Amino acid sequence: MAVYPFSALLSRMKYITRWSLMRNGRAESLSEHTADAALLAHILCLIAQKCTGTGAGIRPDTVAAAALYHDAPEILTGDLPTPVKYKNTALRTAYKALEHESAEAMAGLLPAELQEEALDYLTGTALSDAERKLLKAADRLSALIKCTEELQAGNREFAAAHDQQLAALHAMECPEAEYFIAHMLPCYAQNLDELTRGRF
Repeated sequence: MAVYPFSALLSRMKYITRWSLMRNGRAESLSEHTADAALLAHILCLIAQKCTGTGAGIRPDTVAAAALYHDAPEILTGDLPTPVKYKNTALRTAYKALEHESAEAMAGLLPAELQEEALDYLTGTALSDAERKLLKAADRLSALIKCTEELQAGNREFAAAHDQQLAALHAMECPEAEYFIAHMLPCYAQNLDELTRGRF
């Protein structure tokens, strides 16, 4: 009987720790990040459809599903710190090739009938350019929120990273991300009572 270890391998995302070069007040696993990115990607798609008017052809469910897979190759490669990953063109190109090889290897752990579609999600080719941009914005928002939470807890280690992520988001010129930053991001500074008072 054939066995397919793809899903079991995906479950190991919970063992990959992000922000490995930083002193963390609370460690963040790759599983947490992908769940956050999927939720954020979905809401950005809805903002595109209902608030900014740029959502024609955007598929929120597909983008959210792709977000769940977007960092899965890091199970094999590890979470390479951003300053290393983007140090120069040669490293960036080599890492992209490594990510693609890892995605292909992971897809190969599925029955043949599922491999092509899984690879589309693992590599992001299941998405249009507009959808990929929203996923990238969600990925950056997840990082910005992590930095915000660390700063809220008094950890100044994340101050520069916070500013870099915010600047990178603004540079994307993504109306949905700007909407989120203006209307939703401030709530991450609130405690549970402040978030729910008078609403439940």
